[in-house]
Amino acid sequence: MHLPLNALRAFEASARHLNLTRAAQELHVTQTAVSQHIRKLEDRLGKPLFRRLPRGLALTDEGQALLPVVVESFGNLQRALEKLGDTRPREVLTVGAVGTFAVGWLLPRLRDFQQACPFVDLRLLTHNNRVDMAGEGLDYAIRFGDGAWHGTQADRIMDAPMSVMCSPALAHGLRTAADLARQPLLRSYRTDEWTAWFEAAGAPCPVVRGAVFDSSLTLAEAAAQGAGMALLPVKMFARELQQGRLAQPFAQELHRGAYWLTRLQSRPATGAMTAFRDWLLAQASAGTGGSTGTSTSAEKLE
Repeated sequence: MHLPLNALRAFEASARHLNLTRAAQELHVTQTAVSQHIRKLEDRLGKPLFRRLPRGLALTDEGQALLPVVVESFGNLQRALEKLGDTRPREVLTVGAVGTFAVGWLLPRLRDFQQACPFVDLRLLTHNNRVDMAGEGLDYAIRFGDGAWHGTQADRIMDAPMSVMCSPALAHGLRTAADLARQPLLRSYRTDEWTAWFEAAGAPCPVVRGAVFDSSLTLAEAAAQGAGMALLPVKMFARELQQGRLAQPFAQELHRGAYWLTRLQSRPATGAMTAFRDWLLAQASAGTGGSTGTSTSAEKLE
């Protein structure tokens, strides 16, 4: 079956503009040519697609039914041709990321990265902030800290202040920091966080006996299910706060570090690495309105 592509293109442009003259200008043909294409398409279908008005066109019911199908088909064709026309070789990029950052920030933006950098074949691994970049074959590692890791170059992605979070049911009974003494204080492997938070809040720190977690994701899930209080990076759990799974009973925040994009100093940057870094830092800057910095360290071990 012969597919009248020129006629369909004339129909799509005319339906978008509802004006033959503007459609002809877009397609770089005469108005007569556009009219002929549409007439041939209508003859082939045996149905009118437009109603001719004194000052333009109006789609018939048949035209309104056909238009979205044509628009989608041309869009699919254009995307396929763009992929075939991209002559850049695909590059594999292996990134290790703290699970909290991967789920709370990176995954919601992954489609944007794929569209911006289609030549990059991203391999995303998660870790709990302890990572062997050389041993795991990572191009980049995203982790939380002060940016000082042995033999690495680090680009600050964003600050990550932590605050107390818990289930909405537990939050109802909290008025002051002292009220937390009656609740289990869930812990991460960073043992001094609760002490530092209570100090910042100007309250004595009670004895901390809550369960210990090696991942903020599991820590947050335990808090959401009512197991106790958790100190979590607020920006990474904005979705849970909006959904009402978690509550933030106090405004007091604890600033203990930032998320950093790190690579070994001995690892030369590839095209895929540069594309990912530029995209990531631009996204972070747009989202926070802040600036990013760079740190190079050969002194402090993880």
